[in-house]
Amino acid sequence: MTTYYRDSDVVVTSAGVRAHGREYPLAELRQVWHTRGRRSWATIAGRGVLGAAILLPILVGALGVGTALVAHASAGLTAGLIGGGILIGLATAPLADMLLERVDRSYDRGSRRREIWARTRRGDILLLSTADAARFGRIYRALQRALEPSRVDR
Repeated sequence: MTTYYRDSDVVVTSAGVRAHGREYPLAELRQVWHTRGRRSWATIAGRGVLGAAILLPILVGALGVGTALVAHASAGLTAGLIGGGILIGLATAPLADMLLERVDRSYDRGSRRREIWARTRRGDILLLSTADAARFGRIYRALQRALEPSRVDR
């Protein structure tokens, strides 16, 4: 028996699929397909907030430098504003790295629910429902690989 995918909830092998404690032999699966749910606007808004959080310190730093150049202040105050603006901009780099990593993970998870369905003699069954796009892709590809040899036998 070949194992194509395994995690804590789902196992796809050459013999069948086990998802959330239920087992389905591959021979029972007549057709397998997937569906996508609606887009989660909360996830998209969260990405926008992360983008704004990255840009805000840069804008504050640029505002400090711009104010220093436009204001007719003493040399010490101008140097302080320029230096402060540059430091704020530079301090953004570690924060931006952390926030960009969160944005990347958000895209890996996806912004919509995905489902894997199968048609059996008893009707259509939901094998998997997940919002994690990367995990969905791995499971669906594993299921396709598992079904390829069994289709030759039918």
